[in-house]
Amino acid sequence: MNRLSTKKYETAIGQAVQRFWSIRKAQKTSFEKKQDVGNRGAVTGGRHLDGFLDVLVQVSVDIGVPRNCLFLKGNTLPGYFRPTKNWDFLVMTPRKELIAAVELKSQVGSFGNNFNNRSEEAIGSAVDFWTAFRENGFNTFRPPWVGYMFLVEKSAKSTSLVRIAEPHFDVRNEFKESSYLDRYRLLCQKLMLEKHYTSTAVLWTNEIAEFGSLEESISIQSFLLSLMGHLQSKSNLF
Repeated sequence: MNRLSTKKYETAIGQAVQRFWSIRKAQKTSFEKKQDVGNRGAVTGGRHLDGFLDVLVQVSVDIGVPRNCLFLKGNTLPGYFRPTKNWDFLVMTPRKELIAAVELKSQVGSFGNNFNNRSEEAIGSAVDFWTAFRENGFNTFRPPWVGYMFLVEKSAKSTSLVRIAEPHFDVRNEFKESSYLDRYRLLCQKLMLEKHYTSTAVLWTNEIAEFGSLEESISIQSFLLSLMGHLQSKSNLF
């Protein structure tokens, strides 16, 4: 068995980051011409993370997963606390056994308003997913691989320390003297620690399309290696 490596995908990851910013800027300009309010156009336009979907497809195909087993549209899965949840990327066997599910999210600006929302979405989706799995919602008794990746803007606002309100009880020490990027790091590490997701990743980036990882265990390379290993272990099902 060949040793798994993500080296061949480094260029594609960089292109995905550049595509994110290019689409965002183009959509923002378009909406501003239509007198859109603030950044709403850049937020609601969609497609920003399609480059990362391309990376996931290429990784899966290289491992040996047939393209007709990869789903980028129509990715609605049943929930338990809600009827359905749409995921960004699914891998299923020809017999419709769910092998992997991935959610991709981005955060540019508005950190104070959106960090808690992103956290609640990630936690809630995981709880809903695994409860639905327990209730035989996905046609398999084998636990699927579940991933969550955040692309987060690195800026003065995301790297500055955030004031914490403690009117009644002390917050946990790890959150004190933390920035929003620190909080994304902690969120992703804890989501894996508590086994809500098989793997998570935080990729920081800025407006000139530079990017990097906050910590090796939540790097996009570790994320992809984890997925590759899982897909390789299920190769007999395709």
